Amino acid sequence: MFYILHGKDAYSRKQTLAKLRGKLGDPAMMDLNTTIFDKPPTFTALRQACDAMPFLTKSRLIIVHNLLTGKPAKEMTKALKAYLPVLPDSTKLVFMEAGNVPRNNAIGKLAVSSKNGYIKQFDEMKGGQVTRWVTNYVKEQNGRISSHAAHVLATETEGNLQLLTNELEKLLIYKNGETIESVDVALLSPYAAEASIFDLVDTIGNRNGKGAALLLHKKLSEGTDPFYLFAMIIRQFRLLIQVKETAVSGLKPPAIAKELRMHKFVAGKMYQQSGHFTLPQLEQIYRHLLEIDIGVKTGKNDMVTALSVLMATLTAVH
Repeated sequence: MFYILHGKDAYSRKQTLAKLRGKLGDPAMMDLNTTIFDKPPTFTALRQACDAMPFLTKSRLIIVHNLLTGKPAKEMTKALKAYLPVLPDSTKLVFMEAGNVPRNNAIGKLAVSSKNGYIKQFDEMKGGQVTRWVTNYVKEQNGRISSHAAHVLATETEGNLQLLTNELEKLLIYKNGETIESVDVALLSPYAAEASIFDLVDTIGNRNGKGAALLLHKKLSEGTDPFYLFAMIIRQFRLLIQVKETAVSGLKPPAIAKELRMHKFVAGKMYQQSGHFTLPQLEQIYRHLLEIDIGVKTGKNDMVTALSVLMATLTAVH
């Protein structure tokens, strides 16, 4: 049988291939019966691999990357059209295509019409699709996640399912059966928001009120959860206080990274940003952030308005 797995959603394509491989038998034996062509092979090389008898198992797996979307020669297409319908029953031939195979592709059409053919397109998920994927994935792992947290992860990872899986595995272990909340995402998964938060704090440090307001609006218009954004701002200023305290004591970025157990790049960036503020200013800002947190939780303010006022207030700190 031959399969065409195509589309930009690399994660889902790989997962589908992994499930297929898992059904073929013992993993150790399948390693001996798997041939992978990372570059498009000649037809002769491909046929030799497909015609080979399986060794101590029922099936052979042949994986070919980006042959059909790589504009194969007419001779290759003609040879495949004649050969694929008579492919040995013991051979599972998988065409893994990073792009979309056009509907008029001869081999794609053959996969649709042939009894031994299968074709599936994997498009990148967007918006609510990604959020639903996150929720379903967590349920499958016997976990729980709030709708806010699911939305935050989906937005900040830009729908990268591999990255999402990695982050969800960390969060599931951390929560150990408890519901994953937005604050947990901010704590354990700061990867995507890190750069924007650094930029935001830079504009605040430079007392650039207009720039801070624009960056805030950009993140909110992209769909970033305002509560998540606020949690990241709190985290950033908490770290800035820690870095400033160690810097005042005479430590430089490499020593600060070791002392605070943070990445050297992050420590260097924090060290640079801490120079925009005195320690009393940072402590004043942190107290103000806590006041905002209480105000929003008690219903005195809404988070979006509070963030807008915060940008104006922080850029006016002298």
